[in-house]
Amino acid sequence: MPSVSRYMPLLLAISVSLSAGYPASAAVVATKSYSYFNIKGKTADELDEQLSTRGPTANGSSARHPGATKIRFGGDATYVEENGRCRVSTARVTVHTQIILPRWNNRRGASPELSMIWDTLSSDIKRHEERHAEIARTQARNMERKILALPPQPNCEAMQELVTEVSTRGIAEHDRLQARFDQVEAVNFQKRMLRLLNNRLKPSGGEK
Repeated sequence: MPSVSRYMPLLLAISVSLSAGYPASAAVVATKSYSYFNIKGKTADELDEQLSTRGPTANGSSARHPGATKIRFGGDATYVEENGRCRVSTARVTVHTQIILPRWNNRRGASPELSMIWDTLSSDIKRHEERHAEIARTQARNMERKILALPPQPNCEAMQELVTEVSTRGIAEHDRLQARFDQVEAVNFQKRMLRLLNNRLKPSGGEK
C-alpha cells in the first residue's frame, strides 16, 4: 500500500544585490515536520478501510492514501555586478517537508497478529515518506550547486532569468524523481511486505 506524495514547488524568490565581489556561497535550509491522522479498527479490513477513507489526499486528487509528504521549495539569490558582468554571489534553496502518517488509536485489545501486521505496515509507510523527504533535500542541494556554478552574464537581468530557468528545471527533475520512486515502490509493495512480515516472524518462530 504505497503512499503518494504531494509536491508544492515554488520558484525561487530572487533578490538582486550589487556589491563588492565575494566568493559564491550557499546554505540549504531544510526543515521537516510531522502530522498524524487517527484511524480505528479491530480487523485488517477495518484498518484498510480507514486508511482508504481518512488518509490524506495528494496531487490534487480526491483519492485517499495511507501517508503523504508535502514539499515546499523556496529560496533566494544575490548577485554581484563587476567589470561589466553579473554573477551569483550567494544562493540559498529552502525546502520544507511535512510528513503525514496514520495513527491507530484503539489498538488496545487487538490480536498479536494484527498488531504485527500494523507495525510492519506503518513502519514501511514512514520509511517511504522519509525517503520522499530525502529526495527533496538532495534535489535542493543539487539546485543550489547548479545555481552557484552558473557563468557570469552581461547583466543581472539575464543572470536572474538563468537562475529562474535552472530552478524551474530542478523542480521538474525533482517531480520526476519522486514519481519514479513511487512507481518502483508500488511494483515491489507486496513482495516487500511479505519479506518484512517474514523477518518479524523469524525470532518468535525459533522459540519453542
